[in-house]
Amino acid sequence: MNRLILLVESRIRGDVYVRFGGELPKTHRSNTAGRWMLSLRLRKVKNLVRDARKVQQTVLMVGDITDIYVTNFERMLSDPYFTPEELSAIALGYTKLLEESAHLLNDLKTVVNENGLSMNDKERMDIIDRCYNDMLQNRSLVQYYTNKNIGVSYLRAKKRNDLDRVMALYGSPNERYW
Repeated sequence: MNRLILLVESRIRGDVYVRFGGELPKTHRSNTAGRWMLSLRLRKVKNLVRDARKVQQTVLMVGDITDIYVTNFERMLSDPYFTPEELSAIALGYTKLLEESAHLLNDLKTVVNENGLSMNDKERMDIIDRCYNDMLQNRSLVQYYTNKNIGVSYLRAKKRNDLDRVMALYGSPNERYW
């Protein structure tokens, strides 16, 4: 018994305690299989955690998109360099972009809903990845759309030598991202 304890090696990695070795081939093989199964389970848990984070980040991006829209469109409403017709067109553009975000959330909902139980892990992870990447792209598109609209106001103000008004309207130098 003492001899077996001396031949057994133990290692601690993170929160996982793995013990392997032993003098009998049966012990060695069973430990190898156990390590392999533990590795697969840990990988599966890691993927699950990664996907849960992506789901969370995707939902949070919708909040970012909404903030960009609400904050900047409110400013555009008080911008003298936009006509009511232009503001209506800008609002329509934001509406289309927000609808796309809503569609992505619905796709994501199918994964976390009970209807998603018929999917295998790969299908579920693929949908989560697609929704996450599409939402990243959508957020970038909303930011780009906002920047271009502010840029129009900036050019019109520059033409009339009224840059101070536009600069003050769309934020301090620290807040300006356009």
